[in-house]
Amino acid sequence: MEARMQSPANPDVFTAIQHLYKAMQAGGVDPVVLELVHLRASQINGCSPCVFAGVASAKKHGETDERLHNVVTWRETPFFTEQERAALALTEAATRIQDGAPGVTDEIWDAAAAQFEEKQLSAIILNIALTNFFNRINRTIREQAGKTW
Repeated sequence: MEARMQSPANPDVFTAIQHLYKAMQAGGVDPVVLELVHLRASQINGCSPCVFAGVASAKKHGETDERLHNVVTWRETPFFTEQERAALALTEAATRIQDGAPGVTDEIWDAAAAQFEEKQLSAIILNIALTNFFNRINRTIREQAGKTW
């Protein structure tokens, strides 16, 4: 499969995205948690370039292969902290918004709110939204795995 476009965004879009990332990174969330959130949303959406780049970026932040291989099964493994589990549950609920899905329930929200301050939650939600944004663009244009950014 080949990509449909080489560079779908104009410079103004890239500038706006850089500002969003700056705001997200200023939220005080452990970068590893943000990487896990990005990876899980990308797995759910089947975005191979984001999964590829997300794994590479997580490794740069010190993430282990053992944990990265188990993000998809985080509920069934002992490798993740309660804080990471709360972020992953929020990620799944916010990403899976198809017809009839319950979305972010009070139980999921309360678990995340117990682990993170409001500024941190805001950063995590922004990360989930940005990841879903990129996942949808990449799936539409058939972006191929193999690049990092």
